[in-house]
Amino acid sequence: MAAKDRMAVLTAMMDQGIIPVFFDRDVEVCRNVIQACANGGAKCVEFTNRGDFAAHAFYDVARYFDASDPSVILGVGSIVDAPTAALFIANGARFVVGPLLNADVARLCNRRGIPYSPGCGSATEIGAAQELGCEIVKVFPGSSVGGPDFVRSVMAPMPWTRIMPTGGVDPSEESLRAWFGAGIVACGIGSNLITRDLLKARDYSGVERRVREAIQLVARIKAELKN
Repeated sequence: MAAKDRMAVLTAMMDQGIIPVFFDRDVEVCRNVIQACANGGAKCVEFTNRGDFAAHAFYDVARYFDASDPSVILGVGSIVDAPTAALFIANGARFVVGPLLNADVARLCNRRGIPYSPGCGSATEIGAAQELGCEIVKVFPGSSVGGPDFVRSVMAPMPWTRIMPTGGVDPSEESLRAWFGAGIVACGIGSNLITRDLLKARDYSGVERRVREAIQLVARIKAELKN
């Protein structure tokens, strides 16, 4: 558990740069996709709370990786209330992500030492999230609230802010360079990374290859931006 404490998880998320966002009703598909992501260099994966019995699928997947590959850090996304967050934390979630800011979720996560990244769409919401102890704030939906220009505008008066956009980010050099150039620390990418075609074909090696290329691209962009 110490290797997955709050600070270790936050550091892993920022080091990784891209957080794959994924859900499927089939537990075997989830296992294969998440393992492919981990093999491609994305050990932190956001399992979205969507569809019937998502919590049951998450429990099975979390138990599997706890035994087979403990280096995988599973988080849960699409969380809008504290009872649901508590359920997933009890089932092994190491970080919590939501489309909106909920103070009760923040307090619960703080008590349990779990990183919480709420969805925010304004500087006021970001400030409120920071007051509640959120180290990495999700900007959502990223493209709709203003894209990289929004991030740049927020970072100017609030340079301590750590932003992770989801929605409107794709694994291309143009997109990633624009977002990281604006000052984000990480981003969440769903179907633009783990595409429907790859899932339909059960092409897990293709998922691994695509994730690896995206992770390496982010690492190169971040290194260039430091110079």
